[in-house]
Amino acid sequence: MNLSTQLHQTASRLGRKPAYYFMDQKSTYAELDDAVTKFASGLSQLGVKQGDHVALLLGNSPHFVIGLYGALRLGATIIPINPIYTADEIGYILRNGDVKVVVGLDLMIPLADKMHEHLPTVEYFITCESGQPEAALIDPSNLSFSSKLKTFSNVVSIGKLDFNEPSVDENDVAIILYTSGTTGKPKGAMLTHRNLYSNAIDVSNYLKMNEEDRVITTLPMFHVFCLTVALNAPLMNGATLLIVPKFSPGEIFRLAKKYEATVFAGVPTMYNFLLQYPEGEANDLKSLRLCISGGAAMPVALLEGFEKKFNVVVSEGYGLSEASPVTCFNPLDRPRKAGSIGQSILNVENKVVNELGDEVRPGEVGELIVKGPNVMKGYYKMPEETAATIKEGWLYTGDLAKMDEEGYFYIVDRKKDIVLVGGYNVYPREIEEVLYEHPDIVEVAVIGVPDPDFGEAVRAFVVSKNSALTEEQVIVYCKEHLAKYKVPRSVDFLDELPKNTTGKILRKSLKEQILQVK
Repeated sequence: MNLSTQLHQTASRLGRKPAYYFMDQKSTYAELDDAVTKFASGLSQLGVKQGDHVALLLGNSPHFVIGLYGALRLGATIIPINPIYTADEIGYILRNGDVKVVVGLDLMIPLADKMHEHLPTVEYFITCESGQPEAALIDPSNLSFSSKLKTFSNVVSIGKLDFNEPSVDENDVAIILYTSGTTGKPKGAMLTHRNLYSNAIDVSNYLKMNEEDRVITTLPMFHVFCLTVALNAPLMNGATLLIVPKFSPGEIFRLAKKYEATVFAGVPTMYNFLLQYPEGEANDLKSLRLCISGGAAMPVALLEGFEKKFNVVVSEGYGLSEASPVTCFNPLDRPRKAGSIGQSILNVENKVVNELGDEVRPGEVGELIVKGPNVMKGYYKMPEETAATIKEGWLYTGDLAKMDEEGYFYIVDRKKDIVLVGGYNVYPREIEEVLYEHPDIVEVAVIGVPDPDFGEAVRAFVVSKNSALTEEQVIVYCKEHLAKYKVPRSVDFLDELPKNTTGKILRKSLKEQILQVK
């Protein structure tokens, strides 16, 4: 069993049920499954074979869903790419990933025209209609690579419903996810059909997803959090997706009310925007039975503020690309623990170890490692990095964590983000939690900066809703709640913090800005 065959079975059982709404237009499971089969067949007629690599350079849309499941039905390997990446970033992934076909918006044609000569493995660019005025000004017939251009609708139209999908082994690579990477070039995490299917099944069972659910799908589909939690898991169980092209608090509230949404999945920044949205009312989200947070640690003050205003429980979980991604979730059948990422989900084992790989006692901080059917096959064309990350079947996450006596895990911080102040370990998240309690602070990020006396010093970046708040006031507040060596040496006020496309705050960008200033 894999995601494609599961979708076909769901469509056979619930053909007339809405699979998704997009821009308030409905598509049933039968319609989706037919489009998936035709796209797989169309790709086959273009010469795409089982094992070939197909890149999806798309945002949230039906094109992404059909492209994803269509390529999987053919037995091809998908490489999702953030469409707002630069030409250099996109080019690297296409070359390193040995991509044969690129599926993207028609707006990418000028970019493809500049890049195609440097992409020797790419045989076709399949374009999806964006509806944007600038796209109408592009004349593909004048381009040197026009023979490589196909439209998405054309590929579907030449496809056949009697397409015989190949037999796919569960250990075949289904998706290669290029991680953002903290140093050097991004690495391609190879996720097999078994990895993706097992995690989608285990997550949907854990969250009790069913055909009555209506899931707000606003996280980026090219990101693994959305892929598993807000796309694959719901579709496997006959739920309906409410596809949001781009996160907007107003649109989330509108969709939740109109379609009586039952599940919302987001990163902490999204919850913060929803909480701060002036027009957001408690009744707007009354149909939600479950809110899921992941992608980054959620400040306790934000979690409690959101739950109090909207009267809905937020279940925080944990995952990473290399684990397909989910490893932990707060249980739904008993009270969740604020600040915890929960317990190990079914079939997945988490533990905290020291530098020797030995498990530490409850309450002690160490590195979180993971084992289960969801752990990746390895990094694409990177055997040494794979060997350094997966040891005896255990995936070393690089995250520092601790576990309590009841088996609940808590992320302390990333190993790379620890600040060493005079020999003391300072965890940025601890300071951020304190600052989020301040009534005037909306967002905060803490990093370490070089210091001639103590090696490193703590520096805070703050977004405040009170323009009169001063650096001195923030530091005094911290002194009241933190040990002296943990108190920020300096505080910067920003209009907004740098974030990636999922809304995760980028400490790395703040560090880079400081280096550039120096």
